[in-house]
Amino acid sequence: MRLNRTHKLIVAAAAVLSVCLAAGCGSSGASSTTTGASATDTWASGVCSSITTWQAAVKSAGSSVKSNPSKSSLETAAGDVKSATQMLASDLKSLGKPDTPSGQQAKDSLGQLSTSLQQGSASISSAVSGVSSVSDLASAAPAVKSTLTTMQTEIQSTITDLQGLDAKGELKDAFAGSSDCDSLTSG
Repeated sequence: MRLNRTHKLIVAAAAVLSVCLAAGCGSSGASSTTTGASATDTWASGVCSSITTWQAAVKSAGSSVKSNPSKSSLETAAGDVKSATQMLASDLKSLGKPDTPSGQQAKDSLGQLSTSLQQGSASISSAVSGVSSVSDLASAAPAVKSTLTTMQTEIQSTITDLQGLDAKGELKDAFAGSSDCDSLTSG
């Protein structure tokens, strides 16, 4: 059975979409502020809230490709991922450092994460900008998938690293106590 050009485009776009949806495995979840929360608790909630907002944006970008599989929707989705990544980097930077002995290390870790995610976003944009045919789309899909998987792994790794930074366990407790962090710290 031979697939026509439109059908091939839809199949390739659906493959890219499934990767976007898998990478956006968090929910945008409402931010919860606990009365009497420490500055460290507030910082951890801010980190998690920013990341889950980014994940929701990536998921939404993937959904837009699924509902309208085309080169244009793929380019729009890549632009949306880029914008969401820039917002995440800005949000993480604005959080500053937590009030713990390892606060500067935590801030540096978030800075490294922001840089890595921005590089990943640029790689996705580059892969998508080269798409001009169905075969190009099929070739771009593995690069997008790989980049999104790497970005998600970097997020999980950074959260794990942040939890283990301080000897007193303040950051670990702050992440564990924040409902904003549930989807990032479970399993």
